[in-house]
Amino acid sequence: MSRSWFILSSRFSCSCCRRREVTASSSFCSFFSFSLDTRNSLSSTAAAKERQHHSQFNTAKDSATKMASGGVAVASLWTEVNRCGQNGDYTRALKALSKILHENRDDVTALHCKIVCLVQNGSFKEALNVMNTHTKVLGSEVVFEKAYCEYRLNRVESALKTIENAPDQTDKLKELYGQVLYRLERYDECKTVYTDLIRNSQDEYEEERKTNLAAVVAAMSQWEKAPMEDLGLSESTYELCYNTACALIGQGQLTEAFNTLRQAEELCRVSLAEDSDVTEEDIESELAVIHSQMAYIMQLQGRTDEALQLYNQVIKLKPSDVGLLAVTANNIITINKDQNVFDSKKKVKLTNAEGVEYKLAKKQLQAIEFNKALLAMYTNQADQCRKLSSSLQSQNPGHPRPVLIQAAQLCREKQHSKAVELLQQFSEQNPESASGIKLTMAQLYLVQGHVTKACDVLRSIEEFKHKAGMVSALVTMYSHEEDIDSAIDVFKQAIEYYQAEQPGSAAHLALVREAANFKLKHGRKKEAISDLEQLWKQNTNDVHTLAQLISAYSLVDTDKAKSLSKHLPSADTMSFNVDVDELENSHGATYVRKKAGKVVGENLPKEIGQGEVKKKRKKKKGKLPKNCDPKATPDLERWLPMKERSYYRGKKKGKKKEAIGKGTQGATAAASAEFDASKTATSPPTSPRPGSATGSSTVPSGSGVVPPRQQKPSSGATRKKAPQKKKKGGKGGW
Repeated sequence: MSRSWFILSSRFSCSCCRRREVTASSSFCSFFSFSLDTRNSLSSTAAAKERQHHSQFNTAKDSATKMASGGVAVASLWTEVNRCGQNGDYTRALKALSKILHENRDDVTALHCKIVCLVQNGSFKEALNVMNTHTKVLGSEVVFEKAYCEYRLNRVESALKTIENAPDQTDKLKELYGQVLYRLERYDECKTVYTDLIRNSQDEYEEERKTNLAAVVAAMSQWEKAPMEDLGLSESTYELCYNTACALIGQGQLTEAFNTLRQAEELCRVSLAEDSDVTEEDIESELAVIHSQMAYIMQLQGRTDEALQLYNQVIKLKPSDVGLLAVTANNIITINKDQNVFDSKKKVKLTNAEGVEYKLAKKQLQAIEFNKALLAMYTNQADQCRKLSSSLQSQNPGHPRPVLIQAAQLCREKQHSKAVELLQQFSEQNPESASGIKLTMAQLYLVQGHVTKACDVLRSIEEFKHKAGMVSALVTMYSHEEDIDSAIDVFKQAIEYYQAEQPGSAAHLALVREAANFKLKHGRKKEAISDLEQLWKQNTNDVHTLAQLISAYSLVDTDKAKSLSKHLPSADTMSFNVDVDELENSHGATYVRKKAGKVVGENLPKEIGQGEVKKKRKKKKGKLPKNCDPKATPDLERWLPMKERSYYRGKKKGKKKEAIGKGTQGATAAASAEFDASKTATSPPTSPRPGSATGSSTVPSGSGVVPPRQQKPSSGATRKKAPQKKKKGGKGGW
């Protein structure tokens, strides 16, 4: 069953001051392929030609053998063409037609049948070449086929001219005319064509025409923001439900659109389940477009996680529809924004698929190009970003978004002054698009700290100059700069505007109230009198405004203040008959004030100066050191360093202790001379002789000298040697 789809929308935020959303609603519309009725046409013309040749053959009884055999051959070829046409075997039919045209190259019926066969096989270029070659012979008989081939070859403008120049506007030409108008985005004319076709035709294609009409209404709702018109189209098929949901999205009715898509999903499953040849994969592939649109609604509602999951499911199915893939990938990129840029760079390749430009509307293609430039900016591809944005600006000279992208790139490069100059130049050349540009300029000035310049730019935007939000922003900034006069002037201009356009409206009175409060806050009571009088005249029962007015007049005209004070209500009128004690002790009171106890004679307060002295808190005794003698007098200089104390005499220089272990191994200072072999006349052998009981290290028993190895070091000389560090280089190192 042929379908008409209208789908999908996507958005991306321009990282440029006052971020304005780049909203790209992408729509894929593949209308049903028009039935050329070629099979029936081919069969009938072939049968007619076959009968014609048979009759000619029967009447030529005494013809030459060659001529007779030629006639029989042509007749059999037409029989073959007729049979192939009925079986849908157009390739074999073409072979037979080629043989027929070899006999007579200007046979109009054979040429027409050949064109139909080529169209059925999808050979549109070849079919168009045949028609252009035999234009004089065919004439206007193949106008529809020519326009259809041009349409399928995406030569939409040529197809439109062919249809408009046709001598007779048949129903099938009108069908094709509606399709061409939709591709050219001339929706009003397209709607008129389909309305007329539905009203004046009755055949098996009525459901498809209604589907296409619903797609036109959805496109007008989405792209032209036209109000949704009820044409009485029943939602009996899932295609009609889908297109109705798209129209609801254009009107901002997201909940209703989501419910309609649920209904379309159920109808699609039921209708496809009836066909035994359709598998579950085929059903999921058919539902992909519905699921992608449901994900878009979730994205608009802020349910980005659910939307992203559904988008990825559609991508995994790898649908053959390049338009659907491009839109889904673009929407995933918009969710990623400046995060997960590697995934976005993969997805952007799907938007470059061949044939995408013929599947999507101009605004969709434009939005995808904007998103490519933004992605280049987020991935720090400055040159690529500038190249894409410059190309977009040349294609859309009055569109503000390419300039905003360029300014955003300059801001990322810390070139704020150049960004402001670029925006200023564009706003002067395109005053119709200057509002958003000037908002961006104001934010850039604020980033640089030029508050007054930002205020001047904002006040130059006539469209927003008197809006409540703009007035609030200007007053806040002027107050920050302590420029009260300029802030009051902003209030004055806004009040004058509403006084002329909407006198007495809620917005007007709210501005007057804020202006009066601002003037009173900054001590401008004389200037606030006119505003307060205007408010009080609007509501004479406003006691608060009256009190403010009397307070202001008290500085200027006391008599006027006294006369106005007569309008104040009496104290009895303003008091409330409420028992405060009962109210405070009620169950609903969250805070109960404690009553002070009655004063007794003994508890009378003492005179001033005789009040009781506050008791001092006892200090805890500090902990003494462990070896402290509490009876001994502490040293008064104990807090000073030892060298600064009065009784410090320096270190005592004791006698030099004998150095043990110095010199040769086993030698001592006392015995060094005695055992010095160099001072003796005859030196003993350095090593014991073999067989001797004593060595050179023996000491005579009568000498009274203790050998070095048996000497004990003094207590002061005992020192622990520091552990030696291990040598680097491992074992065997030098």
